[in-house]
Amino acid sequence: MKPEDFGFNDKLEKLRVENNLSEFEIGRVISEHKERYIVITEKGETEAEITGNLRFSAKNREDFPAVGDWVALINYDADFSIIHKILPRFSMISRQAVGQFGEIQIIATNIDYALLVQAVDRDFNINRLERYLAICYSSKVSPLIVLTKTDLITEEKKTEIIGSLNLRIKDIPVFAISNETQNGYEALKTIIEKGKTYCMLGSSGVGKSTLLNNLTGLTVMKTDVISQSTNKGRHITSHREMVLLDNGGILIDNPGMREVGIADSSGGLEIAFDTILSFSEHCRFKNCTHNAEAGCAVLEAVERGEIDKSSYENYLKMEREKVHFESSVAEKRKREKIFGKIIKDYYKKGIKSGKH
Repeated sequence: MKPEDFGFNDKLEKLRVENNLSEFEIGRVISEHKERYIVITEKGETEAEITGNLRFSAKNREDFPAVGDWVALINYDADFSIIHKILPRFSMISRQAVGQFGEIQIIATNIDYALLVQAVDRDFNINRLERYLAICYSSKVSPLIVLTKTDLITEEKKTEIIGSLNLRIKDIPVFAISNETQNGYEALKTIIEKGKTYCMLGSSGVGKSTLLNNLTGLTVMKTDVISQSTNKGRHITSHREMVLLDNGGILIDNPGMREVGIADSSGGLEIAFDTILSFSEHCRFKNCTHNAEAGCAVLEAVERGEIDKSSYENYLKMEREKVHFESSVAEKRKREKIFGKIIKDYYKKGIKSGKH
């Protein structure tokens, strides 16, 4: 199998040369299991770990490999290899790490398109879709909305859901499919391009693994039934996994995400809520928070019905999360700086007193 089959291109080859990696075996991380990685190269798959130097120099989670990364390998072997370096990424989907102060979790890297998957029977939630959109835009990834399990609702209900979606989310392709009847799959398959990488984002039980199996024609991922007691999908996929589709597209499945915390530092929220952004330019004050200020053009647009009230409230909630996360990161860096100074002073005193 050629590297091009898993998305390698001229741009990546240029990065390889610029980073003096021409003599290394190049591969792509296709799955991750607690800092042990499966990497695919033109010679096949190999299990891999990072070098001690890479681990030592890593400042945060972003400096470790993730599914989708292109990596340079040393001591290549069919059974085990060492990851020497990560090639620069062109995109990275991430969120706030659950339960970890000021940390992010990388979902996948070098992604071209994200399939935002929701089930129409019980999981459909436009607020959550807007969250995914903000993540996609801040990650430089193009979003596509996929509504699953359409066989469980009527045509009228499907039309109503798509209509409500189009009122709040503009210019994003929507695909309504049934994993049971395969209805809608042909339209979805037409947008999958050879050499492009697609990532599925969605909660547990929305049919991502079944979608993956149907697109590949193989039973790649285990699937399970909906729990009758909770009406939620059982958590089956426990790690990210990359597979090659028949038409040359590359698809990454992810664990179901119960929490989608915003860690936006590059304008994803503003793009996802571009209507709010356009009205905000007419606010009386430049630092308007759109909460209760006099002369707020956003609040006036909400009152006139030009901005959907639910969308406006969702924006404010995510903006608060973003600010909180950014302050958490700043606080974490401040603590690390203080701790670093303490250690530095300790060693200085030790050297002066002859104790080391």
